[in-house]
Amino acid sequence: MTQSNAQGQPGHSPDSIAYYRKQLQSHHHLRVSAHRGSSDLAPENTLATYRRALAMQVDYIEIDVRTTNDGKLVILHDGTVNRTTNGTGPVRNLALADVKKLSAGKGFSGTFAHELIPTLEEVCQLLADWNANHPVATNLYVDCKDVAPEPLVATLTHYGLLTNAVFYGSDTYLANLRKVAPLAKLMPALQKADYIDNKIRTLHPYAFDVNYSALNESLIQRIHQQGIRVFSDLLDTLDQPVHYKRAARMGVDVIQTDHVMSVYRTLSTPN
Repeated sequence: MTQSNAQGQPGHSPDSIAYYRKQLQSHHHLRVSAHRGSSDLAPENTLATYRRALAMQVDYIEIDVRTTNDGKLVILHDGTVNRTTNGTGPVRNLALADVKKLSAGKGFSGTFAHELIPTLEEVCQLLADWNANHPVATNLYVDCKDVAPEPLVATLTHYGLLTNAVFYGSDTYLANLRKVAPLAKLMPALQKADYIDNKIRTLHPYAFDVNYSALNESLIQRIHQQGIRVFSDLLDTLDQPVHYKRAARMGVDVIQTDHVMSVYRTLSTPN
């Protein structure tokens, strides 16, 4: 049977997304989040990169949500548009119409010159359409950079994506988000084990985003005993097979990566 590869082109098992996903799920508990999409294939936080991440059947796509000066929610990691677009200045100072005039393809070939900063609604529509046509859903990992809880919750609810989304942000922000959406899956950062009990008591988290350098089996077991999941970023120098294997052995639930296919290939066999 013909399968699709990471670029959505015909391929054949055992070198296909379907093959790797099946192998990963057969051998490991660990799941995968695409950091800002699939940024090694297309510009970060764009519809182009999210399409590629979805084609790789990731469990989560991470989005960074910010607000324009006319109250529209857009997807952008930095506070300014300088690094990833041909514009300058804080996105907070720009109206959506001005944001939409910018190319978000900076640093990539001309293929992406017309790629734009997407709105949250555009990303939600893309994901909702994907999930409606595929048996296994991909969910949102929402990094709440600069966004009020109310419009964020309203948008995700409209597209049927709120229930399974996970929300990362400061403890104060997550506490306010909980007031708007009591059942939201909160994921506070965890830098040290000493903070676990207080964060559980105040936030009742779904997961902890644990600093990889702090991870060990006993910490993960302690978190799991509370019914809480463990997410961890394996980025930059940590985005390597040796760390994927270590995370899987320790029992990490979700790793975040810029190199999804490298994770798939590494973990498609037992440890």
